[in-house]
Amino acid sequence: MRIISLNAWGGRLHEALIEYVTAADPDVLCLQEVLRAPGTRSGSSVYRDGDVELLQRFNLFTEISTALPGHDGFFCPTSRGELFDGDTVIVAEFGLATFVHKTHSVIAQGLDFVHGSFSADGWGEHPRPRNAHCIRLFSHEHASTVTIAHMHGLRDPAGKGDTAAREKQAAALVGLIERVWPGDEGLIVCGDFNVLPDSATFAILGRLGLSDLVTGSGLVDTRTSYYLKQGRFADYMLVTPGVKVAKFEVVKAPEVSDHRALLLDIG
Repeated sequence: MRIISLNAWGGRLHEALIEYVTAADPDVLCLQEVLRAPGTRSGSSVYRDGDVELLQRFNLFTEISTALPGHDGFFCPTSRGELFDGDTVIVAEFGLATFVHKTHSVIAQGLDFVHGSFSADGWGEHPRPRNAHCIRLFSHEHASTVTIAHMHGLRDPAGKGDTAAREKQAAALVGLIERVWPGDEGLIVCGDFNVLPDSATFAILGRLGLSDLVTGSGLVDTRTSYYLKQGRFADYMLVTPGVKVAKFEVVKAPEVSDHRALLLDIG
């Protein structure tokens, strides 16, 4: 089974992103920073936050769903706000997306906020709402089950250091996982956590028996050349001892975001 976690960066590198997820053909694709708008129209738009302007694909969820017709898609919004196409206002939702190949059965799942609550009228105040999605899969090929969770950790303008909000976030993530994961099968937790490798987040997740494959492999960079700031950690992939890791890779090429994809093959 192949699991890929990636912060999609709102689809700014749209063509490369679509080509990559299609070619990689993951069993489970965990995406952060995904947008969805009503209807089937798609294209680029501009997100504005003060002096910041970013290009975003306002219907990225639909575009990836179209590129992966063999997968079931789950969209998990945190907020609903305005994007701009010239003078045209586009109302869209922002959040997580999980895609699961239809050869696997989703037999349990949980969705909840790990920070804040749903913002229905605007993107929300910083640090903005964040959520996590947890699924339990039955693999018919191996007649076995596995639980997979991913999170987009809160962004704090002050940086990625530990805060009380981040510790509460980690505890909320553990609570969500415990509602889905029976405890006697493999568990994988991934995503853009927005924390540093020495964060208390990992000690809290460690209570579930999880260990991180990124720092555990001596890797020091989960960012691509599109990220120009210091502090090259953001994305993590954690597993329990029962997960049989056949391959783990922090993907250097192609670059499809300012984050690198995390690719895990398990036996």
